[in-house]
Amino acid sequence: MQRAWLSLGSNLEPERHLRAALAELRARFGEVRVSPAYRFSAVGFDGPDFVNLAAGIDSDLDPLSLNDWLHALEDRHGRRRDVPRFSSRTLDVDIVLFGDLVLSGPGHLEIPRKELAHAFVLQPLADIAPDVREPHSGRTLRELWLASGLAGGEPITDGGSPPSPPA
Repeated sequence: MQRAWLSLGSNLEPERHLRAALAELRARFGEVRVSPAYRFSAVGFDGPDFVNLAAGIDSDLDPLSLNDWLHALEDRHGRRRDVPRFSSRTLDVDIVLFGDLVLSGPGHLEIPRKELAHAFVLQPLADIAPDVREPHSGRTLRELWLASGLAGGEPITDGGSPPSPPA
């Protein structure tokens, strides 16, 4: 088993898709450590704000198989791959860290993810894994967040799951 740290985001019905994704992660991998959810502006295109959070799982899959499983999860939630890469999406799930592994592979697999330099990935991860070290720099996620100078997202939950949809 290897600890994988994931970034999850959505800007199309985010509460519904993130809640369902966390349920599927729990069903497949067991206990999931979940960060608070934050609202961030879209990066790289004009679109609705994203809701982003991080999750930690213990995976029995290798990184390539986990990446394939996560792509299938995105697809089950209506992720379109026939649109520009930087566009609105129902669900985006990426492996950010996988133990201390450094890897590039098919399917946009890059560990650690370059998006770790963005607040929408780093802030939620630093919340739940502050002492985990980024393998290139050897710095902890807490150290990276504190040194980043990035503006944090608007907190919308205190952890565990995305907010419930309005009644």
